[in-house]
Amino acid sequence: MATRHITKAPRMGTKALYLPNFRIVLLNDPKLSPHFASFLVPLNLNKLDLRDYLYNCYGIPVRSVRSYIQMQKVQQDKNNAKRVSPRRWHRPRSIKKMMVEMDDPFVWPKTPEDFSQWDKDFVEKREKANKKARDAQGPGGASKPPAERKSIAEQAKELLEGKKEWRRDDNEYEDEIVEEDADGEWEEVEQNVKI
Repeated sequence: MATRHITKAPRMGTKALYLPNFRIVLLNDPKLSPHFASFLVPLNLNKLDLRDYLYNCYGIPVRSVRSYIQMQKVQQDKNNAKRVSPRRWHRPRSIKKMMVEMDDPFVWPKTPEDFSQWDKDFVEKREKANKKARDAQGPGGASKPPAERKSIAEQAKELLEGKKEWRRDDNEYEDEIVEEDADGEWEEVEQNVKI
């Protein structure tokens, strides 16, 4: 009797695949030589990890690695705190930077002159508006007068010293006279209209 050979389908996903669960940031430092690259790395990453990461992911052979940990300045209250609590001192987490010496030079690409593809104007306006809103919500933000107008005290001082004379702004308060039409209906007539 002939025996039948049964072949099994190969199992999928048997090979171990390790993906990094950290973020490495390449810093643009114009003072560095093209043979050096500076990185912002997590605190638990060591020199051998960075060397292996660059070689296995990007095929970059590394000659040497230098690392240092930079302590942050002491701040009053935490950055993302919803309620500001004065007199609570906090030191943000330290930053670890590594500098790598490479065999092949790496030159950063030139920054483009036309940023219309990325809508840079809109992004800058949004950042200004966000900064203005953050400043208004921050400590003492409600007590600060808006930056668009002078304070009332400065205006009063200028009036008292005679640098400026008191006058009403005609653009802000336009004179309006109401007249009766021939039909007996009232209509508004503007004065001081510039044509």
